[in-house]
Amino acid sequence: MTKLVEIPVKVEIYDSLSDWNVETGEGEHITARRLKGRFRNIKNMTMSVWLIYFLGPYLRWNGEQAILLDIPKQQFHLFSITLFPQDIWVLSLALLFLAIMLAAATGVAGRVFCGYFCFQTVWTDAFSYIEGKLEGNTPQKAHKFKAAPWSSNKLVRKLSKHSLWLLISVLTGISFAAWFVDAFKLWQQIITLTAAKPVWIAVGTFTFFTYWFAGFMREQVCFWLCPYARLQGVMYDQDTVLPAYDAERGEPRTKYSKQSSSDDGSCIDCNLCVAVCPTGIDIRKGQQEGCITCGLCIDACDSIMDKIKQPKGLIRYSSYKELHKGEAALSLVKRPRVIVYSLILLLSVAGIIYGFTHFSPTEFKVVHERQPLFVKMSDGSIQNKYTLKLLNKTKQTLLIKYEISGLTNATVSGIDRIFEIEPGKIIPITALVRQVPSGNDKSALEYFNFIASAVNNDAIKAEYNTVFISQ
Repeated sequence: MTKLVEIPVKVEIYDSLSDWNVETGEGEHITARRLKGRFRNIKNMTMSVWLIYFLGPYLRWNGEQAILLDIPKQQFHLFSITLFPQDIWVLSLALLFLAIMLAAATGVAGRVFCGYFCFQTVWTDAFSYIEGKLEGNTPQKAHKFKAAPWSSNKLVRKLSKHSLWLLISVLTGISFAAWFVDAFKLWQQIITLTAAKPVWIAVGTFTFFTYWFAGFMREQVCFWLCPYARLQGVMYDQDTVLPAYDAERGEPRTKYSKQSSSDDGSCIDCNLCVAVCPTGIDIRKGQQEGCITCGLCIDACDSIMDKIKQPKGLIRYSSYKELHKGEAALSLVKRPRVIVYSLILLLSVAGIIYGFTHFSPTEFKVVHERQPLFVKMSDGSIQNKYTLKLLNKTKQTLLIKYEISGLTNATVSGIDRIFEIEPGKIIPITALVRQVPSGNDKSALEYFNFIASAVNNDAIKAEYNTVFISQ
């Protein structure tokens, strides 16, 4: 039995978006269609996060660059906080947090990082948008432009495209260098061609690979170069929510016409879900390595369902359990891997907060001389030699006074003056501690403290517990 269905809007059949053979890696890069939709809007918003990469170095704080990774001076400036190599554990916790966050997001919703935040995806999207505006935003228009004979119009469009690509690539390279060198000084050095060799190497490297990867390789970076694409499968489980095609509802596929059978599936084989995919996969063939979980195929399919007056959701975010077993996905609080990821994230955050709230303005260490451990003087006293090292983490010059406590009948030489230590500097000081033995029952080891206090800042005081060896 057949039924008559009104056609509210013309439904087109879209050709495949690419000449690239994913299995052999041969052909031309993908030209994906761009459609409006909720997931495209989300993608545009998340892509804007990368503005921080370009604009962040120009943010000032107390007259200086707010975030500056000063490698030559071994100092990382984060607003009013300065991190030194001794504080690297805080940065390690931050990196651990980001890594676990990526794993947790993958376990819950697949490669959402790839689809919405990955720099390769974002830059490729920007490059393909420019190409689409100048050479055609569909495979048909792109092929027509490519096959057209050379003319002044074609030459201008080609030059404009590559000029914009190069401009973005150069800005990407300069922006990277600006996180490590004062941004305003960097521009002055680049314009005057006085920048250091590492700067030119960084800018050149980022310019080349941005232009090549985003302009030419595109989705092939995801297929062949990105290790994350190879690891994603082991991070999924049956409760992971991914873009999926409802084959039970969509099959058998039929070309859309005025008359449709009740036995026909909802999929009209328009190929629009393939045409919008930035990696060129057909989501109807199941979950694949190339799926970056961007949801653009959902926007495409929903737009077609609206046109043929069918319910949306033929392609939707769904778990394997829901789609193939008819079971609801487990709550996040009941999934072991999510619980483990959450605990690690909480511990990382707690460590980061503790680190940033308990930074010491100084780093004080005392090294006991090992060769020899002690020296017996002619007057019968015992002498130990120490090297005092205090790192000034503040942004002001400190006037440091050293003294000892907890060691009886002791004198110390070498620290009988005030030492001036500039910001970010360490001045090694040699201290000679002598003690006159008080009796035969005296222990061979005695613990005492070196005390370092800032004369010009009463809030800065550090102690280091060490040992005096007499036998």
